[in-house]
Amino acid sequence: MIESASMQDAPPDPIALWVVPVSDLGGVARHVLDAATTGLPGWRIVVLAPAGPLIDACHTAGVPAIAGSVGPDHGLRRSVRTLQRCAKRLQPTLIHTHLAHADLTAALAFGRRRGAVLISTEHGISGDPALYADSRLRSFATVQAHRMRLRAFDGVIAVSRSTQEQILKRWHPPKRLPIETIPNGIDRDVPATPERPSGLRFATLSRLSHEKRLTASLRAFAEIHRIEPEARLTVAGEGPDRAALIDLCTELGISEAVAFEGFVESRELLRRTDVIMQLSAWENCSYTLLDALSSATGVVATAVGGNPELLPATCLFDADDASEIAHAAMEQARSPQLRPTLPAGWPTVSEMTTSIAALYTKVLQ
Repeated sequence: MIESASMQDAPPDPIALWVVPVSDLGGVARHVLDAATTGLPGWRIVVLAPAGPLIDACHTAGVPAIAGSVGPDHGLRRSVRTLQRCAKRLQPTLIHTHLAHADLTAALAFGRRRGAVLISTEHGISGDPALYADSRLRSFATVQAHRMRLRAFDGVIAVSRSTQEQILKRWHPPKRLPIETIPNGIDRDVPATPERPSGLRFATLSRLSHEKRLTASLRAFAEIHRIEPEARLTVAGEGPDRAALIDLCTELGISEAVAFEGFVESRELLRRTDVIMQLSAWENCSYTLLDALSSATGVVATAVGGNPELLPATCLFDADDASEIAHAAMEQARSPQLRPTLPAGWPTVSEMTTSIAALYTKVLQ
């Protein structure tokens, strides 16, 4: 009875309010759900995000989550008011933002003079300043906005060494600001024995947009299909380039061999895939690659961003070298012993969340 009373009297763990300005179930949502369902030692995560699939997934998983008017669709002014009201109600010890809109929202809502402790995780900063911007002016404005908002922050997490290098190179953060590399954690899968018809099976899993360079994947697969007519490619994901990619399949004569499946759960897709093709213009710490490496699926990818931290040189290619990519992909498809595995010591999800909690402690001291 004494032990029970002591447990009842123990103060609740402090709240870390995680602010996510998008509602879809992409890589950032995966990171948030993995962390929140595994738990941060000594902390309670509460997620603030726009209404949609992420909030629904949080509720299904039993993760405390608030659907609010935050994110690009609601504008900065409304997002700031939403965050301020939410923080006033929850009284979080710390606010942890994900993606640029949330970073700017938190900086405007609080800043250093308002006493809030602010942490951000950088998931998607590119070595090419123009990659995610539609003009040079917008790219310049984005860089300046991040340089300013970092003055309001107390800590930054980079999901790869490459990401940390880009933060230092492009944003020139204050010297006092701790910046730590904490890669996305992944738990090792037990590879399943696939059951599928004859023929080699390839896949892409990403947003269907220009930075993913899916045209390069289609051209490489066209080389494969010319040699292996029974080979098949699954294009998983949605995005603005879907129609153009379907047209390219027709042009390349591979329409009958390519299936556009929309959103597909990654582990389900990998169970029926020999090799993942990811020829992006930039990646930071790709969950697609992590899932492939943990499930004995082959990989061909580009030597950009954080990819060399994950993959051996034998899996990295120039996106325009369709012949070399096709050759390597077929080799891995036919010979599983050639497929890459997770680097030694790569963190599990629990080890990732422990590292995040350690940064919280460091910042609050």
